[in-house]
Amino acid sequence: MLKFSEKIFGWCYKLLMKLDFNETIASYFSLAVNIVVLSCIAYVMYMVFRFVLVTIMAIVAKRSRTKFDDLLVSNETAKYISHLIPLIYIYKSVPIILEDFTSWETIFGRLVAVYIVLLVIWIVQSILRAFRDHLKSKTEYSDKPIDSYVQVIMILLWILGAIIIVAKIMDIGTDTLVKTLGAVSAVVILIFRDTILGFVASVQVSINDMIRIGDWITMDKFGADGDVIEINLATVKVRNFDNTTTTIPTYSLISDSFRNWRGMINSDGRRIKRHVLIKTNSIRFVREEELEDFKKIQLISSYIEKKQVDIRKHNELHEVDKTLSINGRNLTNFGLFRKYLTKYLENYPGLNKDMLLLCRHLQPTSQGIPLEVYAFSKDKRFENYEYIMSDIFDHILASVVYFDLEVFEMPSSKNAISEA
Repeated sequence: MLKFSEKIFGWCYKLLMKLDFNETIASYFSLAVNIVVLSCIAYVMYMVFRFVLVTIMAIVAKRSRTKFDDLLVSNETAKYISHLIPLIYIYKSVPIILEDFTSWETIFGRLVAVYIVLLVIWIVQSILRAFRDHLKSKTEYSDKPIDSYVQVIMILLWILGAIIIVAKIMDIGTDTLVKTLGAVSAVVILIFRDTILGFVASVQVSINDMIRIGDWITMDKFGADGDVIEINLATVKVRNFDNTTTTIPTYSLISDSFRNWRGMINSDGRRIKRHVLIKTNSIRFVREEELEDFKKIQLISSYIEKKQVDIRKHNELHEVDKTLSINGRNLTNFGLFRKYLTKYLENYPGLNKDMLLLCRHLQPTSQGIPLEVYAFSKDKRFENYEYIMSDIFDHILASVVYFDLEVFEMPSSKNAISEA
């Protein structure tokens, strides 16, 4: 190849010297001709190799079953490689063309070497992007932070490329340059602090399976409440339910607390945990004659009959004076209401009966006694879940009056006027 190049680029100078041209003029004119010839050869080589590589890769991509080669085509890997071969030829030909121009040879040779380094980085980058897209298309990798790992490799590659480029431009050994950079490593660490933290965080997030793409997370500190759409080296993007996007630093996922709803989505039900406040002064014992009316409520009629028998036996056994309702055992309207709601929930079709289901009252407050429903909806989709919960509490609020109970609410100006 070198002998062939010497013949191609040496003929013009020899011809001009035979024609008795001045040596300086012959050198510069020969240089101009050689540059044109070299440019034409490099361009022809580029076009030929580009056509061959692109055609071969397109044929292979069309016939193969894997999509990886299709992604190589879409990321223009063949185009970058076809640039590399003419550049290497130019790099080898520079000493021949600029043999009489030593200073120019040094500058031009270094510039071509720098471009070759950049081109190699672009080739590797296109392959990595194709590899990333290929892994993202697979179900088992679709929820993994592939972008983070690709970014880390590219950062290391660019750092290595920058070291080689600086070493080429300054004409010093890479070992010497690395030692020099080691002396300023503290500054480098400070500059890439967020990147290093993000990389460590993304590795921990992946290893511990803390978060995946597609997970619904809630992070109050950053106002995030939605689905994870992207996990990068430095940030995690969350598309909120109002269609806004929140960007969270990756290292915040291991330094701060957040809620991941994946467990709920993968479970057999979504929890309903809501209460209504019952006025304390509306809770009372139920008189014997009132029980006949409560028996008309079908869900608790058998329960009331059974409790009547048990209470009557207990009171007779202990000779309880029933002139006062407080004596002995009694039923309360609040207790009957809780039993009714429990039966109602057990018969409600939208709830998962295999999971915890109960109706309980919590610690009394200044606003009344919280009556809480704790159950799990079969349907975990947001709109259906909200409908089920609303339907249950619509019934609760409407049925309170049948038990002579009152729901607490803050007095309005209209109520204040009517009471006055």
